[in-house]
Amino acid sequence: MKALWLIVFLLTPATMVRGAQESSLRLDFSNPDLVPARWTLVVHPDGSGHFHAERGDAQGADSATIEPVVIDRDVQLSGTFAGQMFQILRHHPLQAGQCESRSKVAFQGWKKLEYSGPNGVGACEFNFAKDREIGAVADSLIAVAATLIEGARLEMILVHDPLGLDKEMDYLTEAAGDGRLLQIRTIRNILLRLGDDSTVMERVRRRAEKLAECQQ
Repeated sequence: MKALWLIVFLLTPATMVRGAQESSLRLDFSNPDLVPARWTLVVHPDGSGHFHAERGDAQGADSATIEPVVIDRDVQLSGTFAGQMFQILRHHPLQAGQCESRSKVAFQGWKKLEYSGPNGVGACEFNFAKDREIGAVADSLIAVAATLIEGARLEMILVHDPLGLDKEMDYLTEAAGDGRLLQIRTIRNILLRLGDDSTVMERVRRRAEKLAECQQ
């Protein structure tokens, strides 16, 4: 009997960790007029996840702009941030056909939000969410995706147009300050790389180093 109790005791933590990892939050975004036109962000409760984006064929896109064709990488968000997203969706179940607002708003891109956890699963699609909390989750994940896209863009600009980094850093600094970009920690590697690169403008290096310190 004691042996059986010991086995249960030893297995419980592993089971809990596996259960947390099996919980997931996924946002699929698509807007053919934007670059990238399609992306998917998957997040687990501990902040680990994966991001995949495809450029698409937006007619209005500036052909001279340096944009990654495909982005595909594992990501690590803060556990606190991820936990907040999961907590909201535990209290705001996603039901098919129930997320779209009836308000007349401009097309902002289709979002398909999916949740899977120990208390159930759910999914719904919308352009503009009628539930403010669900809309806030989508907006937050979109801001994270924007950060990841910006990081991939910085990697390309460093190689193909180093002088363009100054203007790009203007945008990154401003957008990180007003919330258009979230979880700057996810692009810390490229920011540190810029900060250590002696061929990059000193002003760019200083701002990259400062942003790399951001723990949000």
